[in-house]
Amino acid sequence: MIAEILSTGDEIRTGSLVDTNCAFLAQEIEGMGIRVGRHTTVGDDLDELSATLQEIGARADVAVVTGGLGPTSDDITAEAAARAAGVALAIDPEALRQIEAFFKRIDRPMTDINRKQAMFPEQAVRIDNPIGSAPGFHLIIGKCRFFCLPGVPVEMKRMFRESVCPEIGRMLGADHPIRMITTLSSFGYGESMAAEKLKGFEQEFPDIRLGYRAKFPEVQIKFYLQGDDPEALENRSRLAAEWVRQRLGNRIFSENGESMAQVIGRLLLEKGATLAIAESCTAGLISHWITDVAGSSRYFLSAVVVYANEEKIRLLGVKPETLARHGAVSEAVVTEMAEGARTRSGATYALATSGIAGPDGGTAEKPVGLVWIGVSTPGGTLARSFQFRYGNREANKQMFAMSALEMLRRSL
Repeated sequence: MIAEILSTGDEIRTGSLVDTNCAFLAQEIEGMGIRVGRHTTVGDDLDELSATLQEIGARADVAVVTGGLGPTSDDITAEAAARAAGVALAIDPEALRQIEAFFKRIDRPMTDINRKQAMFPEQAVRIDNPIGSAPGFHLIIGKCRFFCLPGVPVEMKRMFRESVCPEIGRMLGADHPIRMITTLSSFGYGESMAAEKLKGFEQEFPDIRLGYRAKFPEVQIKFYLQGDDPEALENRSRLAAEWVRQRLGNRIFSENGESMAQVIGRLLLEKGATLAIAESCTAGLISHWITDVAGSSRYFLSAVVVYANEEKIRLLGVKPETLARHGAVSEAVVTEMAEGARTRSGATYALATSGIAGPDGGTAEKPVGLVWIGVSTPGGTLARSFQFRYGNREANKQMFAMSALEMLRRSL
């Protein structure tokens, strides 16, 4: 079975809105064992969209379309689908009832133009939207079944998982081969170095396709397996993961898709430990990543973002003479920052960063890209420096933050 993904809308076509829906759908569909042949983006042009639907209908077996189901004049997916299928549009009474109920639930008047969202191609089957105003639908064009979903990511994801996945599963049938994707997440090697370290994988595991994804600042190593026996696939994946671990060592921080922040949170919970953070050059980025994890309040106590030396003294207890003697970007200062964050918060562990993210502010002794990171633990405080040479401030900040979390992970 071959699948395609079609994203609609001028905001996607012009790049003013990043198409995260396509990335989500590709991963979900590939995970079901279906090859995604193409990703296509079309703007709000009725002729072009209907022609594209017909083209996809001639070559794919299943397609997911996102966007264009709203009430305004540029929402044309239903009309384009009807034209491509050679049928008329008609009101779906149940869809209209659900739209009316949605507006009643949010205590807002429903306008006449919202009735348009209940207009589907004849013979289309409604896909309910439990959290939004735009129902979706599916229908056959050519030899392909199209699933048309709204572009709002939270609505699209729920509708895809609750309604589209089961339908595609029925299309696949019981005899469809199982496809498995395993992801190992690493930090410390770039993509090319990781590939160099993993030379010989294809000869060792000819039945597994190896892939890489540079998800800066980490690198993901992916295994793609296919077969009929889930237990045999699990065993092969486990052997492949062990082979990779032997070559990349502790640079592998996750084997189940967890982010670095999720790994840190799990390790802290396992130890019954807590965390505080003092950030200078990373400006709250570490704290943002940590608190992006649901339930982080169980282990994350506090954070301070301190740029001014006076605030390092006042909030963290850094000694004025330490700053005068060594400067803010130094082993001595970052050590005192980490220890101050830990003792003043009562946390088990504390992280501190001080560096020069750039693009200016560096010197010969302390160049742009230099960062000092401190980790204060019940057993003492460790400080290390790193030198990164990325050409922009954001990349340096991400590397600073990830390096700090990696130091903490190894301490844990």
